[in-house]
Amino acid sequence: MSFDRSRKPTWRQGYRYQYEPAQKGHVLLYPEGMIKLNDSAALIGGLIDGERDVAAIIAELDKQFPGVPELADDIEQFMEVARAEHWITLA
Repeated sequence: MSFDRSRKPTWRQGYRYQYEPAQKGHVLLYPEGMIKLNDSAALIGGLIDGERDVAAIIAELDKQFPGVPELADDIEQFMEVARAEHWITLA
């Protein structure tokens, strides 16, 4: 089954993506705690705004990092994990 890149990810209610100086990186805050995102996840997370679809996020990161093999696959994997962990919804 292929991933539908026309879907628009949004952070679930109660989840907030932000830079956390104490963590020296981007985190995802939620009522029960916090998730520290690695650099790749932080770049993807910074583009999740409820307006861009997955294809637009891939295109934006491809402009920033041209020629990176498997970039689209990595972004799709992040979306699948984020959805499975209930961080995002895909509309």
